[in-house]
Amino acid sequence: MSRLRKALTTAVLTALLVGGTAGWASESGESALNGPLPGTAAWLADDSLDKELPDPTTATPSEVAVFFADLTDTQQQRLVEDHPTVVGNLDGVPVNLRYEANAPAGDQVLAYDPRGRGLIARVAGDLEKAAHVSVIVPGSDIDISTFDRTARWAADLRAEADLQEEAGDGTAVIAWAGYTTPSGIGLDLATGRLAEAGAERLTRFTDGLDAVGLPAPSLFCHSYGSVVCGLAAPEVDASDIVVMGSPGMRADDVTALDTDARIWAAKSPDDWIDRVPNVEVLGLGHGADPTSPDFGATVLPADDVPAHDKYFTPGTSTLTAFAAIACGDL
Repeated sequence: MSRLRKALTTAVLTALLVGGTAGWASESGESALNGPLPGTAAWLADDSLDKELPDPTTATPSEVAVFFADLTDTQQQRLVEDHPTVVGNLDGVPVNLRYEANAPAGDQVLAYDPRGRGLIARVAGDLEKAAHVSVIVPGSDIDISTFDRTARWAADLRAEADLQEEAGDGTAVIAWAGYTTPSGIGLDLATGRLAEAGAERLTRFTDGLDAVGLPAPSLFCHSYGSVVCGLAAPEVDASDIVVMGSPGMRADDVTALDTDARIWAAKSPDDWIDRVPNVEVLGLGHGADPTSPDFGATVLPADDVPAHDKYFTPGTSTLTAFAAIACGDL
């Protein structure tokens, strides 16, 4: 009984410590964004092309890609103009059309959904011509209003990758705030509820990249984002999964992740996440430390990373290693 009590205590500590920097979360917790994309009803009712449009809720990204490939340029443009909120967020739509549909939200925006706290994905680099693609999956307290930090990480990773590549410009990095993250410090941080919903969205997003002919991406997963990536691992289309400042991936070791992707992990000695107990009891906590020897990930250098949210800091050994993975040199 004392062992169970100790485990429950550490799980509660996890709830109080994992990944939050903002205020206390509400008692009700966050609601994962779901349901049809904005504008879906009008999209499904549109019969102007004399063909049925794919249902955004049920069509796979590959089915969406095939549908758009059969349209003329004029037909594609009409859908962008008449249904920007669907075209701009529908995985499997060509990249250039998603950019055009999301143009009011910014440059090279691959997804933009303003519902709730908002979801957004923005690209650093030339995604359509990239030989290598990376996706940054952020942790808690990230939404449209706080997205700039994730976008800056993407820009810094892309710049470092360009320095390492002989020709440069061969790597594109997507800052993907495409799921509802935990907000503040509360039980959402210690459970997998939001991560499970995020894993489904991440899997569909990477399927969409594959459907339009892009290479399998490297995923860079920070803090609670590593929980998302751990749960997505068996299904997600990725060449590498890199976790940093991770509270756990909800797996005992790399074998339990059931993926062919290479698994990498980094944790700074100055990261407060090291004080979070690596437990998973009654749904609380996220399990083993990915940097522990028994986990089986390849551990990356992080001694010069000064804090939990500084893994993409230019000049650090960690960003150098990240860039080598991103451009396929490691």
